[in-house]
Amino acid sequence: MTNWYSIPEYRAWRNMKQRCLNPNRPDFHYYGGRGIRVCERWSDSFQNFYDDMGPRGEKHSIDRIDVNGNYEPRNCRWATINEQRKNVRPDIVCRRKGHPLTVENTYTHPKSKKRLCRICHRERDKKFKVLHRKAA
Repeated sequence: MTNWYSIPEYRAWRNMKQRCLNPNRPDFHYYGGRGIRVCERWSDSFQNFYDDMGPRGEKHSIDRIDVNGNYEPRNCRWATINEQRKNVRPDIVCRRKGHPLTVENTYTHPKSKKRLCRICHRERDKKFKVLHRKAA
């Protein structure tokens, strides 16, 4: 008899479904609460999920390529934590210009050590507003 919880892909499948379907989960509002869904093919079948995704690489977890898209074959991949950090919804936007602030478009000033925008060169804490917070 297979112990499904010992299979990392099964745990990823189960957690993915829980994030989208269980309003009692603390992180539900970041997934199901935002309208993120699991496609019907995967929702009903771990085997279909595994057939589409294949084996999980070491230190990889499921990642949605379009962070606003659903969990479905054309929008998911196995990714490392570093790959996932680059693929997030912007947490902060510039008040003046409205552009998102991401790791790629901010930098730390070498002398002041303050976080600045590469586009308008403003300090985050003075000219930016927080849109939403991600789960810790």
